[in-house]
Formats: sequence, C-alpha cells, structure tokens
Amino acid sequence: MVTLTRIYTRGGDAGQTSLVGGRRVAKHDLRVEAFGTVDEANAVIGLARLHAAPSGLGGEADAMLGRIQNDLFDLGADLATPEEPQPKHTPLRVTAAQVERLEREIDAMNAALAPLNSFVLPGGSAASAHLHHARTVVRRAERLISALTAAEPVNPEALKYANRLSDHLFVLARHLNDDGRKDVLWIPGAHR
Repeated sequence: MVTLTRIYTRGGDAGQTSLVGGRRVAKHDLRVEAFGTVDEANAVIGLARLHAAPSGLGGEADAMLGRIQNDLFDLGADLATPEEPQPKHTPLRVTAAQVERLEREIDAMNAALAPLNSFVLPGGSAASAHLHHARTVVRRAERLISALTAAEPVNPEALKYANRLSDHLFVLARHLNDDGRKDVLWIPGAHR
C-alpha cells in the first residue's frame, strides 16, 4: 500500500522529477510524458464512469472501467520504473493476464454489437463521447510508449496493454450506445 504523508515536496520546482528507484529526469522526459499521458487517460475514464451508470448498462461498464483505472495505475508505475535493477523492491509490471482480460471483454461486447458500415464519430451518449475521448488519449500514450520502447527497454506488455485498451474503449463506447444502434456514423463528404 502506498502512504502519502506530504503532497508537495518542492523536489520538482527546478523542472525535474524522480522515477521509481530515485533517478532524476526532466519533467519533459519521454518516460514522464508516457506515464503522464496514462494518468490523463485515467482521468478521462473517471469522467466516463460518471455517465456510464445512467445508461442502464452502467454496472457492467463501471466494473470494467474500475478495473481499467486500477490497471492504468499499474501501467503508470510500470512506466515510472526503468528496466534496470531495483535494489529495494520488485517492480510492478503490467502482465499478459491483464492484456488477455481486455481481449476477453472486447470479444464478449463485440459479439452483441451492430455491424459497422462506416467510421464512428465520437458521441451518441455522454458516456460514449467520454470513452472516445479516453481512447484518443490512450492512443497518444501508446505512441509515447512506442517511442520510449525505441529509446530504452520497456516491459513489452505495457505497449500491448495500451494498444488493446484503445480497442476496448472503442467497443465499450459502442456498447454504451445501445450496442452500436445509437452510434453517430461518419458520412464521407456529407457537407461539401
């Protein structure tokens, strides 16, 4: 369990922060950008949860999103811990089981969805719009994790989790839009 006794430390006042293990890096470091974007996605998912319950499918969606929010803290901790020996503790890493759970949930939801014959515009319901927003933030996090992976060693499950999560959020957004029947579809060239 994490215990926070002080909220501010003044340690970042000069533009640096500490990674797990104590290494200091610039606040604009690629690793910090990646886990900061994961944190942003988590906040947007929190907004989506506020709107999921009134949808009638809210209990199921809320449970999934609650697990995902917890996973995103795991992902943030994973990214905040460089792939180097950590003498004081075993690092928390995202696992294949977390990725596989997302896949099972995607498959279960997708089986009930109306077929797609166009791209989906964000909207339909407030919950779905927030999930589409979260999906785009997760895609940005995924791009940052990919860039970080090219620059230094990163747990490969971290990138897989982000990739699968964006798919999950897309499918869940459709699920909360009456299984896709209330999706707002793109009509190419409709306003030329």
